[in-house]
This record gives sequence, C-alpha cells and structure tokens, in this order.
Amino acid sequence: MNRGGVALMSTSHLVNDFYQGVVPALLPFLAAERHYSYAAIAGLTLAATLISSVAQPVFGVLGDRRPRRWLIGAGMLTAGVGLALVGLAHSYPLTWILIAISGFGIAAFHPEAARAARLAGGPSNRAMSIFALGGNGGYALGSLVATPVFLLLGVRGTPLLLIPAAVMATILALRLRRVLDGRSGRRRAAAMPTGRDDWPEFVKLIVVVVIRSILFLGITSFIGLYFIRELHTSESVGGAALTVFLVTGAAGTLLGGWVADRSNRLMSIQAGFVLTVPALAGLVFTRSWPATLAFVALTGIALYLPFAVFIMLGQDYLPNRIGTASGVTVGLGVSVGGLFSPLLGTFADHTSLRVMFTALIVLPVLGLALTWFMRDPSGPGTRARPRSGRPVPRA
Repeated sequence: MNRGGVALMSTSHLVNDFYQGVVPALLPFLAAERHYSYAAIAGLTLAATLISSVAQPVFGVLGDRRPRRWLIGAGMLTAGVGLALVGLAHSYPLTWILIAISGFGIAAFHPEAARAARLAGGPSNRAMSIFALGGNGGYALGSLVATPVFLLLGVRGTPLLLIPAAVMATILALRLRRVLDGRSGRRRAAAMPTGRDDWPEFVKLIVVVVIRSILFLGITSFIGLYFIRELHTSESVGGAALTVFLVTGAAGTLLGGWVADRSNRLMSIQAGFVLTVPALAGLVFTRSWPATLAFVALTGIALYLPFAVFIMLGQDYLPNRIGTASGVTVGLGVSVGGLFSPLLGTFADHTSLRVMFTALIVLPVLGLALTWFMRDPSGPGTRARPRSGRPVPRA
C-alpha cells in the first residue's frame, strides 16, 4: 500500500465532500435571508444532489476511455468556486445554477479520485476505507465549519469557503503525480483488478447500494425531527443525534475495511445489514432519548460498515471500467435512494416518524437476503491479483 498516496487521496476526499456538507447548512440561511419557500429550498437540494449523482457515471465512462487525473483537483476547485459565489448571487436562478456547478465539480472528482485511491491502496479494503473515511469526515465537517461562518457573516460569508479547495488543489498540483508515481514519474506497479466484466453481479450490487442509500437518507433527513417531535427533546439534542450518527459512521467505515480484509467483502456488507435491524428496532422502541442516542450510534456504525466495500466490489465486478463502477456506486446509488426521501416524508406525514422508521426495518432484511445471491470475486480471505507491473496509461 502506498501510504502517502492513500493519505493524499483521503485528505482531498475530505475537502471535496466538505462542500457537500456545506449545502444542508447553507439552506436555512438562504431561506431566512432571501425568503425562499420550502419548494425553492427543495429545488436547491435537487441541484446539489441529483445533478451531481447523475454526472458521476458520465465522468466515470469518460475516465475509462482516457484517464483524466487532472479532474481530481479541477473538480474540487469547481465545487469550491460554485458555493463561494452563492453569497454574491441575488437571484434564485443564479443561486440554483451555482449550487449545481458545485455539485458538478464534486461529480468530476469522485471517479478519478476512486481510481487513484485504488492505484495507491491496491487490493487493501482498509486503504479504500481510509479514502472513504475522508469523504465521510468532510461531509460532517461541512456543517460544523460553515454554520459558524453563516451565523457571523450570513450568506455573504460564502467566499471564505473557497479557501480549503484552493489550498488542496494547489497541493494536488504539486504533489499528486510524485506521490502516486514516485519521484522518477514512473507509475508504480499496482494491484488492480483484472478479468472480464461481470454485469449481472454489478447490477445486484447497485440494488444493495440503493437499499443502503434509502436507509441512510431516511435517517439523516429525519433523525433530528424524530428526537424533537417523538422524543420531545430540544433542537440541540436533535442536531446532536445527526452528529452522533455521522461520527460513529466514520468508525464503521474503518471497521468495515478491517472486516473485509480479514474475511471477505460480502461478510462486511452482511454484518452491516444484520446490525442495522436491532439498531433500528432499538431506535424505534426505546423511549428514553439517551438510550435512543446509543442506538443511533449503533445504526451509524452498521450502515457505514459496507461503505468502502461497495466501491471495491464495484471495481472488481467491472475491472475494465473502474471509473464507471466508481461513478455508479457513488453516484447513481445515492441519487436513486434520494428519490425515496420525499416518499418517506409523505408516509411520515400520514402516519408518524416512529411508524416510518419502523417500516425501514424491512430494508436491511431485503439487503441481507440479496447478498446471499452475490459472490466476492476475490473469494473468502483472498485478494485481487496484482497486475504484472505493466505501466498503466498516465492520466
């Protein structure tokens, strides 16, 4: 494992996904200062998520035809510039376009960054989990860092958000090729997947990814409101519940890579779904908010266990289309799951948040059942065979 390369890609992933985390923190301030309606705010959410998710597979396909490593830095910088200019825009259409541009930049980053992370980490699931951990941490930091800025300066403070992307893009321009390829500029031999593309297995994987995505978005969208309205806590406790879910998810990401390296990738996915069932049940049926918070933590660990494994499996199922596999697992899997979030909200409106979360318990059971019909290309306790050291075309 190229530790320097993995660390660099994980840090860049943190900065890139920082901008994904900024958007949810920005929306309430836009609504307050510019008097946007709920429908308008939902439109901005669509600009940030759906466009980004649909664009990622496109960038993946382009990268498979000809690797474009420069998109790692350029995509991140575009994400930063788009959000930085939101505070200077005064019309809703321009605000929508700028948030969409930011999402487009995020989409450009992910497929090439996942390819570079695989090049640096080889067959190590732990290495990919470190890369994924950067994205999870960046998403959580987005809200934590941006909220104080907006409280102090309002929406006009968005230009300050360009600083992380500018700094990291400069570091990537100076260090990326040397760290990944060595001082001589020759590409290091790397353990990359080989063989024929297995589309049937890849489709099964995407279904599992979508199931996990529905669970993830359902919890992140409504867990704060669940604490406030069902458990009658303060808004600060509701916010803390979401933070606990995301922070424990970071631990789950690392644990999932460790489990996969010591058994196989499917066991990591299965363990996540098995743990999710009692975690959600405890969340629903426990009436004390401190106890419920403990089950939120367990749910975070469980749902993040397979996060990095999804990327690795996708790349191994489509070894000749690593960019496409990365873009689809990270992109379409998230967007399709996101389409169910309004349906969950409507269901909760007609029943209650508690009933909605109870209904979610069915999903990990379905996901677990599907994994029994999947196979791990590496087999139990084994890893993908490395390429023979032949240089790969330079990005």
